[in-house]
Amino acid sequence: MSVSHEPEKPVPETASLGTLEEVNDCPIEEVRLTVPTTDDPTLPCLTFRTWVLGIISCATLAFLNQFFGYRQNALSITSVSAQIVVLPIGKLMAASLPRKEVQIPGTKWSFSLNPGPFNMKEHCLITIFANAGSSSVYAVNIVTIVMAFYHRRINPVSAMLLTHTTQLLGYGWAGMFRKYLVDSPYMWWPANLVQVSLFRALHEVEIRRKGGLTRLQFFIIVLISSFAYYIVPNYLFPSITALSFVCWIWKDSITAQQIGSGLHGLGLGSFAFDWATVAGFLGSPLATPGFAIINILVGFIVVLYVVTPIAYWNNFYEAKRFPIISSHVFDSSGAEYNISAILIEKNFEFDRIGYDNYSKVNLSIFFVLAYGIIFATLAATVSHVALFHGRTIWQQTKASFQDKFGDVHTRLMRKNYDPVPQWWFHSLLILVIGLALFASEGFGRKLQLPYWGVLLAMALSFIFTLPVGVITATTNQQAGLNVISEMIIGYMYPGKPLANVVFKTYGTISMSQAITFLSDFKLGHYMKIPPKSMFLVQLVGTIVSSLVYFGTAWWLLTSVENICNPSKLPDGSPWTCPGDDIFYNASIIWGVVGPLRMFGKLGLYPGMNYFFLFGILAPIPAWYLARKYPEKKWIQAINVPIIISGAGAMPMAKAVNYVCWFTVGFFFNFYVYRRFKGWWARHNYILSAGLDAGVAFMAILCYFTLQFNGINGPSWWGLTVGDHCPLAKCPTAPGIHVEGCPVL
Repeated sequence: MSVSHEPEKPVPETASLGTLEEVNDCPIEEVRLTVPTTDDPTLPCLTFRTWVLGIISCATLAFLNQFFGYRQNALSITSVSAQIVVLPIGKLMAASLPRKEVQIPGTKWSFSLNPGPFNMKEHCLITIFANAGSSSVYAVNIVTIVMAFYHRRINPVSAMLLTHTTQLLGYGWAGMFRKYLVDSPYMWWPANLVQVSLFRALHEVEIRRKGGLTRLQFFIIVLISSFAYYIVPNYLFPSITALSFVCWIWKDSITAQQIGSGLHGLGLGSFAFDWATVAGFLGSPLATPGFAIINILVGFIVVLYVVTPIAYWNNFYEAKRFPIISSHVFDSSGAEYNISAILIEKNFEFDRIGYDNYSKVNLSIFFVLAYGIIFATLAATVSHVALFHGRTIWQQTKASFQDKFGDVHTRLMRKNYDPVPQWWFHSLLILVIGLALFASEGFGRKLQLPYWGVLLAMALSFIFTLPVGVITATTNQQAGLNVISEMIIGYMYPGKPLANVVFKTYGTISMSQAITFLSDFKLGHYMKIPPKSMFLVQLVGTIVSSLVYFGTAWWLLTSVENICNPSKLPDGSPWTCPGDDIFYNASIIWGVVGPLRMFGKLGLYPGMNYFFLFGILAPIPAWYLARKYPEKKWIQAINVPIIISGAGAMPMAKAVNYVCWFTVGFFFNFYVYRRFKGWWARHNYILSAGLDAGVAFMAILCYFTLQFNGINGPSWWGLTVGDHCPLAKCPTAPGIHVEGCPVL
């Protein structure tokens, strides 16, 4: 019988002690309450439906996410959309496809197009495919900045190898640590319980109430409405993606526009009528718990409306010479930094003489604080986890290493399914390492990073995979290695921008991918999916998504004229590449100039290193209050790392994104949740998926039918992809000459 259709039966009082242990021995209460302890190993998993719907879902999400990644509002389409959409399609295939066996010519193998009803295990594997497509491919950022920002060529084969090896390397680490991070019942991966609950809800038999809608009908209505409406902000009236009323009132005031601009300022009074603005960069607010929204709001207010104004208007670090918020780099005169003046064109390396004769690199005051926030968040995450979860993690980690039998879920998996042979992981790891070394040393070493740098990055990711995996598997908090990676290689191998970003990618993403794979393995563990099927789906999904991400990026970079260059794009063009702009400037800060000349003794911002100390100490007061007042729930909900990182998505995200995100999040996760909890439980996540899907489909339709042919909408005031606050990007120091800005 399928686990999705029958509730767990109570154990009779006459049951033996052994039976009780078989059913009730999971040590984590949340798992006991959510995950069924039954399994039907006869259910088909890797079916024709799984492969077809899974690969289509993976490729579609990969294309959409890369397509939107270059746009002004970089909307991320999650696997939840595919998870909901494929359910009726799977049931339709089960009802219509023939059940006759299909013989593969020249072999003894055969398969059925329709092995029976569409089941939950097929659905889970399709969702794993979709997860691979919804996870961004970090290495594509390297291809983008080389072609669109540095305006250099990159060998497509080298770039393809870099893309695939960075995505696949994590399989090796996952194989080594799966015993501790998957098989152990103490490593319970809280985020997966949401997916388990959603699978069970979707597969329950649902009867439409009189006068009501089924969840599928509701999803279709939201999808059609979102699809129809999005032509307005996407094509007819792009200006409503960011409305900054303060700028319209004070058209000639730099200060007023700095305060009111939702795209280049503090965003007071700004708003938007566009779901892509709401969910872009920050994800859907409907899927974020209320307590997390509060924590993020507190951090956002403190950083953006307290610390930043104080620092700017007190002229810290000569802040008034530059815009109040910008992700670009500047010279001492306030002009955008001329990177060609400090790069040797032939070798693509740092020119120290040119740098000494030109200017030190300056940042906007918010960009300086943004790096301080990153430093503090890294330190605070370690401190918070150690204080709040250290004892539990240590006990669970010891138990996971000592446990020989696992819980009921581990025993069911071992009883019913063969494990993935360890040599599968080892063989793949050796192959990927060889390809990674070939990509770095071959092709004239155009990636700049020598073999020892690749190996060092791999060692860094390997060392951190287990501790970060333990933290993620028990607290749902994952620390990134991107800043630490670029800082390490920036000190060791300065002056080489490509070497810096390649090292960062290998060091950061292989660990991140390993944790993603392990999380998916645990989801399959809970859903009782054969491990070999999980491995094949993840491997094929990763290869397909890497190909589609790379292919989509290459196509757009070679077909959209002046992509990622807002000053040369036509009115109404959304191809501003905000995320890649940050990545490019980071390559200048950490790669070209290097941390020694930025945050070290030769730079302007060594004071930012004190944020590490602040981050370590910041969780202590919250920990003390939580221990002293355990009965006060609001104290227990304080999460200092989340508060510190409240504005952490800026400057890639803008103030208007945050304002809209908070507004929608509060309405649904506080007002609707408390007043209409039944409606919220039934429709909230489906509403989010429908809005995402509608926006995605209309954006693609508009692009291929209109914008791809150079038709960018009617020429009028509302066509501008901006908030009509041109002075918000201006400096306020006297005597600074910037094009388009008055000289004070």
